[in-house]
Amino acid sequence: MRVAPRIELTQEEEKELKRLARSNTVSVRLARRARIVLLAAAGYTNRRIAEQMGVGRIQVGRWRERYAREALSGIERDLPRGGRRRVVDAQRIVRLTTQSTPEQATHWSSRRMAQRAGVSASTVQRVWRANGLKPHRIETFKVSRDPHFVEKLEDIVGLYLNPPEQALVLSCDEKSQIQALDRTQPGLPLKKGRAATMTHDYKRHGTTTLFAALNVLDGQLIAQCQQHHRHTEWLKFLRQIERETPKDKTLHLIADNYATHKHPVVRKWLDKHPRFIMHFTPTSASWLNRVERFFRDITTERLRRGVFTSVAELIEAIDEYIALHNTHPKPFIWTKSARDILQKVIRANRQLSSKQNDALH
Repeated sequence: MRVAPRIELTQEEEKELKRLARSNTVSVRLARRARIVLLAAAGYTNRRIAEQMGVGRIQVGRWRERYAREALSGIERDLPRGGRRRVVDAQRIVRLTTQSTPEQATHWSSRRMAQRAGVSASTVQRVWRANGLKPHRIETFKVSRDPHFVEKLEDIVGLYLNPPEQALVLSCDEKSQIQALDRTQPGLPLKKGRAATMTHDYKRHGTTTLFAALNVLDGQLIAQCQQHHRHTEWLKFLRQIERETPKDKTLHLIADNYATHKHPVVRKWLDKHPRFIMHFTPTSASWLNRVERFFRDITTERLRRGVFTSVAELIEAIDEYIALHNTHPKPFIWTKSARDILQKVIRANRQLSSKQNDALH
C-alpha cells in the first residue's frame, strides 16, 4: 500500500507558506498549493485535503510529493509540458520575405506569409522583428551621379568636422511652397482611447517660401519668409545674412545646386562681398545639407498638422517656431567622416550596377 510522504515544516517554512496562502498578489494556483502543503503538515490525509479544498486526490498527492522532494521550489512552477515543440524555419521565412513577393502584390503581409510558410501570423511577426524586417515600409533614395562628388563631399564634411577659425559655417536652403491649409471642418482633440482627428480635405489659402541659414556651430537660425523663390529673393536673404552676422567673420555658405544660387546677378553680388564663400552640395545629395534636418523638424512639429486661415497666419507660426528654437538652440552633430560616407556610396553603386546587369540578362 502506497503511503503519502510525511511533511514536517520549520517555523520559517510554515510562515512562508501561510504568507503565500493568504496573499492576494501571488497566483491562485500557488496559493492553493501552499494550503495543500499546510494541511498535509497538519496531518490531514490526501483524501480529506481533496474534499476540503475541492480538488482531486491525485493533485493533492502530486504537490505533497513535490514539496517533500524539492521544498518550496517544487510547488512554485509546473514541470515542462510533454510533447515535441514545433520547429519554425525562421531562415525560410526570412528568405521568402526578402527574395520573393506574393502573387499579385508588391510585398508580404504577416497573414500572407503565414499562409505561405504554414505558421501563425504571430510567428511571422516574431521572426520579422528578430531580423529587423518591415515589409510594409519603404524608404526612398537616389545615389548621386555628380562627377565631382568626392571633392564636394570632402569639402562639406570637412567644414562640419573641422570648421575654419574666425569664420561661420552656415547651412542654407529654401523650403518652398509651404501651404497655408485650413481644414473644412474642426477636428476632435486627443483623448484617452482615441487619436486626434483631422479632415482629409482642406482649403488652400496660398503659399510661402522659408529661407533659412543654420549656424552649424551653435544651431542658431537666420530665416525669413518670402512670397517667391527666385534669385531676387535669394539675394535679399543673403543681404539679411550680411546684416545679422559679425562683419569680421568669414562666411562659408553650404547650399544646393538650385539655379537661383548661381544666377549671374547673385555671382556679381558675391564678387563684391568676398567674405561670402559658397560650397555647393553634390547633385542628388541634399542629405549633406544640415538645414534639411531643421526643415524636417518644423514640418513634423508645426506645419503638417497645423491649421492656417491665411498666409500671414502661416508666416506668424513659422516665425514663432524659429524664435522659440533660437532661445535654446541645439546644433545637429555630424559624426560620419567623408571616408565612411564614400564607402557606403560605393557599396550602393555596386548593388545598383549588379541589379541593372541582372535586369539586362
